[in-house]
Amino acid sequence: MKKAHESKDLDAIDKALETINEAWKNASEEMYKAQAEAGGAEQAAQPQPDASADASGGDDVQDVDFEEVK
Repeated sequence: MKKAHESKDLDAIDKALETINEAWKNASEEMYKAQAEAGGAEQAAQPQPDASADASGGDDVQDVDFEEVK
């Protein structure tokens, strides 16, 4: 890319950009794939929440009042 920029050759710059974009595309696909596989392994290791826990109000939720100060 640097050589293409120095020579001011627009065709060479376009080809270099295509090469860089293709490399970035491949790298990002690999990163997303690895992240998805790692996420899948984490989800499989964690116990699934029980539907009855949601119905019983397992979360301790409190309503609060607040005042906006300007």
